[in-house]
Amino acid sequence: MMNTNSDPDTAPRTAQLRSALPFAISLLIVPAVVFAAQTGGWALLLPPIFTWWSFSLLDLIAGQTEDSLNPDTPDDHLFWYKAITLAWAPVQGLTLIWMLWYVPGAAHLDWWEQILAFFGMGVMSGTVGIVYAHELMHQKNRTERWLADLLMGSVLYGHFRSEHLLVHHRYVGTPRDGVTARYGENVHRFIPRVVREGIGSAWRAEAQMLARKDLPVTDLSNPFWRYGAIQLAFLLLALVIGGWAGLFLFIYQAIVAIWQLELVNYVEHYGLTRKHLGDGKYEHVKPHHSWNATQKASNWLLINLQRHSDHHYKPDRRFPLLQPYTENEAPRLPYGYPVMTMAALYPPLWFRIMNPRVRKWRAMYYPEITDWGPYKTPSTPMPKGAS
Repeated sequence: MMNTNSDPDTAPRTAQLRSALPFAISLLIVPAVVFAAQTGGWALLLPPIFTWWSFSLLDLIAGQTEDSLNPDTPDDHLFWYKAITLAWAPVQGLTLIWMLWYVPGAAHLDWWEQILAFFGMGVMSGTVGIVYAHELMHQKNRTERWLADLLMGSVLYGHFRSEHLLVHHRYVGTPRDGVTARYGENVHRFIPRVVREGIGSAWRAEAQMLARKDLPVTDLSNPFWRYGAIQLAFLLLALVIGGWAGLFLFIYQAIVAIWQLELVNYVEHYGLTRKHLGDGKYEHVKPHHSWNATQKASNWLLINLQRHSDHHYKPDRRFPLLQPYTENEAPRLPYGYPVMTMAALYPPLWFRIMNPRVRKWRAMYYPEITDWGPYKTPSTPMPKGAS
């Protein structure tokens, strides 16, 4: 059931601002990252505390919500929501440049404190920056897509746009989508597998698109040229500003950000599959092929990424228009992403929480399927206790 009790079509601009403003809470991670670098010591824990622990607590306090905007709201009535996403790229870019300038030469920071400072930068780039890039890459506007490419280039993961749009959304819930975590696959196997397979998957998808236009993969319209150029520019920027130490720290924050991204990817579709119809065909993507979370505070931080069912059902919808679903329409996580990603890091706990829910989901949506073996891949053997 979609709740559309808020309609900005008739709301004044100030009311729209009040409605959009909570989603700007992610900007608070910037002073946390800067203060941590300037202070060192205990303060270096602030960025992960802000994103993981604080929002876990805020979710308990703020509770859950199924309020949403009218999905038919025209784009020109979403000014403040779009402004928040457009502002993030320059904010993150300036923060990164300042960190590269300040941290390598900060006399009060030991080498391990410099690494922890850039762990915080990676948390910012991954928890917030990639989420914003994800929103921007789904838009048709050329400026927004460029901002997405810049954000992904700043974490050396430019190919994600091709992999996400051309592979993940097309094949989610099938063996052809490496990003759909298999039932019984733990996150520590999942992340290396996805990182290893993703770039090849993205390259093949772009090559196939070019082949349909009778163009070679070397054609300049292949976005891999842009991805590579942006990433090289960031590497050179890090070296020029921060020297070899800055280059190392930049690469380290990129690794942290990628880890954050794939950790969330693991949670979003764990164990959920589309029904195989034969001849290599699968049913259409439906809301019940993604896990949802309705926690209010973490949806503010992640600009409604947790309304993942509607995102896959209607990929072109901007984040304020994403609709919630009842538990009868789509599966729901017991907690928001901050709690669930932390739980995923300890596989026995994750399996204890999620495997019964996957089995319940299978019985609810596909009672006719008795053999789920074909829905696993050879690369994801079942561990003990995960059946």
